[in-house]
Amino acid sequence: MSRTLNRLSRIPAYLWSGWGAIASLCLFLALWEGGAQLYGPLILPGPLAAFDTLAGLIASGAAWPELAATARRALAGFALSAAAGSLLGLLAGLSLTAAMISRPLVTLLVGMPPIAWLVLALLWFGAGDATPVFTVFVACFPVVFVGALQGTRTLDRQLKDVARAYRLPLRMTLLDVYLPHVISYLFPAWITALGMSWKIAVMAELLATSDGVGAALAVSRSHLDTAASLAWVVAVLGLLLAVEYLLLEPVKREVERWREVTS
Repeated sequence: MSRTLNRLSRIPAYLWSGWGAIASLCLFLALWEGGAQLYGPLILPGPLAAFDTLAGLIASGAAWPELAATARRALAGFALSAAAGSLLGLLAGLSLTAAMISRPLVTLLVGMPPIAWLVLALLWFGAGDATPVFTVFVACFPVVFVGALQGTRTLDRQLKDVARAYRLPLRMTLLDVYLPHVISYLFPAWITALGMSWKIAVMAELLATSDGVGAALAVSRSHLDTAASLAWVVAVLGLLLAVEYLLLEPVKREVERWREVTS
């Protein structure tokens, strides 16, 4: 009961800590409005026009199926890359030889443009869900892999020696010694991969599927409807921010509570 009350008591502080993000969003909207005033609604509609168009899409029910399709593909590719990249990165980090062998391979994967993977995926899988999911997975995998690898390789040797000297149980060693350090590297990698997954999924849908936000953007482009295009972009960014700040950020704060104790 006390643990639940303690978590609830941290909610106001967490909400207050988001003022910086809100301020940056307000600044972005102000710059957007300034650009709209400068270039005109044909080139760059203002935020109000984009939000009004998005509200119309939501009210008509046209937005939810497209957003759900994009979210499904983006999150599926992200989940696969997070699971495979974290596991393989942790395993590679346990061996200096494996880390050295994997480094050039990861460099090649990072340097490969996502559009090239998309073309290959179209040849291999054709049009459908498999193409955007595979493209998201293969583009995000090296980011997560490097985060897990660095987290494992940079673990303080003195902490290992202390855990061994005091004969800490395996569970305590993993959860209290290894996990906090590795998570501090993994979470930034996961958040970066999450951001990449959405934009890569939309790009893949633009060429490979008949539904999703990417396909909707293709339709709005053919109609020269800039306001609708911006409305779809705003919808995707809103979903991305919701997943990051409502799902990943609270989990990150929970697993990194040890920083509050040591600071």
